[in-house]
Amino acid sequence: MALIPFDDRDGIIWFDGEMVAWRDAKLHVLTHGLHYGSAVFEGERAYSGNIFKLEAHTERLINSAKLLGFDIPQSAAQINAACNAVLKANNLVDAYIRPIAYRGSEQLAVSAQLTKIHLAIACWSWPNLFGADRMKGVRLALADWRRPHPQTAPTASKAAGLYMIGTLAKHQAEAQGYTDALMLTWDGYVGEATGANIFFVIDGKLHTPIPDCFLDGITRRTVIALARARGLEVIERHITLDDMATATEAFLAGTAAEVTPVRQIGTQDFTPGKITETLVADYADLVLMQPEEVARRAA
Repeated sequence: MALIPFDDRDGIIWFDGEMVAWRDAKLHVLTHGLHYGSAVFEGERAYSGNIFKLEAHTERLINSAKLLGFDIPQSAAQINAACNAVLKANNLVDAYIRPIAYRGSEQLAVSAQLTKIHLAIACWSWPNLFGADRMKGVRLALADWRRPHPQTAPTASKAAGLYMIGTLAKHQAEAQGYTDALMLTWDGYVGEATGANIFFVIDGKLHTPIPDCFLDGITRRTVIALARARGLEVIERHITLDDMATATEAFLAGTAAEVTPVRQIGTQDFTPGKITETLVADYADLVLMQPEEVARRAA
């Protein structure tokens, strides 16, 4: 299949309050967000016309910007409305939605107090990150790159700059024949994949790393709630590589990945089993519910 460049597509992008033709949604090459990473974004999915947990994603977008020292001009309600509007403008019901907020080109230096804050929202058709065969389980390399100490980077923010090491880790993994990479934390514990949180089944219980230097993902929290609703014990803790070796099942959880089984990490094999399959199915059912029902179940 030929790759369609993202700058040459049909469609509409919401850009600073206006609907703009896809190819006309441009920014200057001297934009601060490009040079200094002063940008935050979200990844959201719409199922049957409803954006799953839209309010939670918008709240995180606003909080991410605050952690980077700027305020998005639009309110949460305005951002929610814009996300729904751009979905409708593109005639999509099942889609991936990408809001991004960033500092503009008024200043170009480390200090950027006078830059204008921009917000753009795009959406497009994008199936599961790992494709139609994901239920066979993906293969993860062990990355050389680690998630940074929270005193060295705003790790609680979904900041664009933090994904640089994810790209490096994933490219290294792909060069080795893997699908993705498992990244350790700065102090050597199991962290996450390059864009999704990870879970392990150990002795019939669900174990997942404490997100103390990476995002506490919205899908991660959703899966924890689904597991507990099933009566599964969920243990959030620091997980070592030796702990990982005792796991029988593993899976990833993220907006782009949804719930995806893992069949190999480094040299260790896993077999997607009953717990993974149950949570894959429960998540697939949940995202198709009406937002009011999703909110009720989360209460």
